[in-house]
Amino acid sequence: MDNEIDLGQIDINSEPPIEEPARQYYFMAKCREWVREFERKNGRRPCFFTQTFGCQMNAKDSEKLAGILEAVGFLEADGEDADFVLYNTCTVRENANQRVYGRLGQLGVLKKKRPWMLIALCGCMMQEKEVIKKLKASYPFVDLIFGTHNIFQLAELLFRCLDQQKPVVEVWEETDKIVEKLPAQRKYSFKSGVNIMFGCNNFCSYCIVPYVRGRERSRSPQEIIREIKALAADGVVEVMLLGQNVNSYGKTLDKPVSFARLLEEVEQVEGIKRIRFMTSHPKDLSDELIEVMSRSVKVCPHLHLPLQSGSSRILKQMNRKYTKEQYLALAEKIKEAVPGISLTTDIIVGFPGETEEDFLETLDVVEKVSFDSAFTFIYSKRTGTPAAAMADQVPYDVVKERFDRLLKRVQEISAKALSRHLHTVQEVLAEEVNTHDGRLITGRLGNNTLVHFPGGPKLIGSVVSVSLDEFKGFYYMGNLKE
Repeated sequence: MDNEIDLGQIDINSEPPIEEPARQYYFMAKCREWVREFERKNGRRPCFFTQTFGCQMNAKDSEKLAGILEAVGFLEADGEDADFVLYNTCTVRENANQRVYGRLGQLGVLKKKRPWMLIALCGCMMQEKEVIKKLKASYPFVDLIFGTHNIFQLAELLFRCLDQQKPVVEVWEETDKIVEKLPAQRKYSFKSGVNIMFGCNNFCSYCIVPYVRGRERSRSPQEIIREIKALAADGVVEVMLLGQNVNSYGKTLDKPVSFARLLEEVEQVEGIKRIRFMTSHPKDLSDELIEVMSRSVKVCPHLHLPLQSGSSRILKQMNRKYTKEQYLALAEKIKEAVPGISLTTDIIVGFPGETEEDFLETLDVVEKVSFDSAFTFIYSKRTGTPAAAMADQVPYDVVKERFDRLLKRVQEISAKALSRHLHTVQEVLAEEVNTHDGRLITGRLGNNTLVHFPGGPKLIGSVVSVSLDEFKGFYYMGNLKE
C-alpha cells in the first residue's frame, strides 16, 4: 500500500484538522477505533468489497478507496457478502446505470439477512440529481452516497455514517481541490495508473463526463513526479498517465506546463521502463507531443486517438472541433514521426442524424488509418446532454446493422495490422499467469498487444524478450529468447 501512515500518532480526542490530507488521516484513525471495537465483539476484523464500473480513472479512484479502507483496518473480501460494500459507479452509458440498479436489488436482499452490513455508492453516477432522487426513493437501505469530487473524503463520511447511525449523502457539485498523499492499494506491483488531471472542458454533445467529473484541474508536475518516483522505488516499471484529455494537461496551473514537457520529466525517472497515457483528444494533440514521442525510448508506441465519427458533419454536431480531413492528416503525421506506432480509437455508431453516407465516411477513415483496434459503441442517449434533445434519433435496427458492419470490418483490419510483428523478437512486460493455462505467462508488447508464452510466475513484472512465433488474430503465441 502506498503512503503508509501511523494512525496511532493521531489524537482522535482533539478537534479534526481543517487542512487536507491531515483531516482525512484523523478520520481514518477514528474509523480504526470502530474497526477494533467490531473485532472485539465479533472475533474478526470487518471486511470490505469494492466493485469498479467504468474507465481507468474510476479504477484509479478505487485503488485510493481500497487503500483508505485497508489503512483503517478492513480486510478485503472477494464478493458482496462483506461487511462494507462499495460500488464506484460509471454513467457514460445508460446500461452502466442499469447494471448498478440491478446489483443494488441483489444487495437489498442480502442486507435483510445481514442487517449490520454497510452499502456505499460513489463515482460519476452519483453526480446526477435524478439518480440521487431514485436512490432515496427506491433504495433507502444504501448507507453512504458521495460523488467524484470528494472521493478523498471516504474516511470522514464513513465515520459520520457510523457515528450517526443513519444514511449520509454528500455529493459536491464541483471542486477545485486535489488532495494528495492519501493511501492507495495498487492492483499490480509492477504497473500503475497515475492521475495527472481531473475533469474535462470539451463538452462533446453526447458526453455526460464534464457534468459529472467537472472542469479540468491539473496536478502539479512536482506531485506527479514525486508519486512516480515513489512507485519506481516500490518496483513499478510501467506507468499509465491518466486524464480525460491529457493533451490539455497543465493549462490550469499557475505556471502552465505542456503535456509533452511532463512526459520528458517522467522519462527521467529511474526505474520506469514504459510510459503510457490516455486519453488524447485529436483537436489539440500538439506537434511538440509528436516530436517527444518520436525520440522517446520509454513512451510506448501506442496512441489511443478517439475518432467517434468519420463524418465532418456529424463531428460538428458532436462538438468535436476537428474534421475528417484534419483527423486523417494528424494520423498520417503521427505514423510518419513514429514508424510502427499502434493507433487505436473509439467510434460511436448511430449518433442523432447519422445517415448512411455519414456512416460510410466513418468506414472510409477506418480503412485509411488501419487502426490496430477500435472500441465501437452504439450511441447511448444520456439525459442532460445536448445530443439527447436532438431530432432524428436513428432507429435501433438501422444502428445495429451499421454497428455489425463496422465491427466486422474493424476486426478484419485489426487482425491484419496487429500481425505485422510476426516472426520478430519483441520486448514484453510479463503481467500474469495465463488464466487458461498455468504453464503460460501473459504479457503485453509496447503497442499493447497480448502475448502468451511459456514461463513461470517469477517472470511477472519483468520486461523480457519474446519471439513472436504464431499470430492468433488478436494475440501472439511466443517463446522466451535469451
